[in-house]
Amino acid sequence: MLAKVREFIKRYQADIILAAGVILISLLSFALGYIAAKTYGKEPIRIESRIQNLESRIS
Repeated sequence: MLAKVREFIKRYQADIILAAGVILISLLSFALGYIAAKTYGKEPIRIESRIQNLESRIS
């Protein structure tokens, strides 16, 4: 069983390294984007008109 795993790894070593590299770069990019979004926190959207004004426009 272990010999089969070793043979598989030897056979597909380049593909395994490429896949691991793509996954690591993707995770790093996501993490950096997430951190940047948290750091630059935007102001929340404020609704300044009153509900009464909106209700009269709808009717």
